[in-house]
Amino acid sequence: MTPIVQIYWIRVVLGLVAGALSAVVAFYLGTAIDLSILVDTITIALIVYLGSYYPIRAVYKSKVEKPSKILSTGIFMYFMVWLPFMVLFYTLIRIYF
Repeated sequence: MTPIVQIYWIRVVLGLVAGALSAVVAFYLGTAIDLSILVDTITIALIVYLGSYYPIRAVYKSKVEKPSKILSTGIFMYFMVWLPFMVLFYTLIRIYF
């Protein structure tokens, strides 16, 4: 696997983790989805994404042709994985707790 593909899959897995974390936070902040909970969950997703940039950059900086690609690689899939998994995990938490 090329380094760009590895970064892509790391971001997909991090999207899943951020979705679970966002669902837990949304569950503990309130019973109804309102704007403040939505903003909090989006903030968590952004913090996880931007927080992953520095460790990924440290590992892959010398392995990629353009270091600027590290920030943008997998951003679309990160959020496309984060959103459905947040909804799924939130639903499961609400059913079982």
